[in-house]
Amino acid sequence: QLQLVESGGGLVQPGGSLRLSCAASGRTFSRYDMGWFRQAPGKEREFVGAISWSGGRRYYADSVKGRFTTSRDNAKNTVYLQMNSLKPEDTAVYYCAAAFAGSWPPQMYDYWGQGTQVTVSS
Repeated sequence: QLQLVESGGGLVQPGGSLRLSCAASGRTFSRYDMGWFRQAPGKEREFVGAISWSGGRRYYADSVKGRFTTSRDNAKNTVYLQMNSLKPEDTAVYYCAAAFAGSWPPQMYDYWGQGTQVTVSS
């Protein structure tokens, strides 16, 4: 079992930045590709970005490309999502997820965090 805990969400003005963290425990974090997803009220969960187990490959949704960056520190068992130039439409609960390293990009995720709320509003 891999436990994932997100943090760093909050209220930010349009154009602002936030960095989300996702701390992992319980299994060998470096064996997992990591993904970020979000779900806005009344909408389906959508993919945001992913990073490979080594950090060498990254993949983003078109809606966040150029604004969001994911990174990881395997020594700290943590993956990050840096969000810049935030827009009101980025408002959602953000989740991190882990997929045992295999095909790229991951098609199925094995473990999920509980989510952290991000609200972009003036």
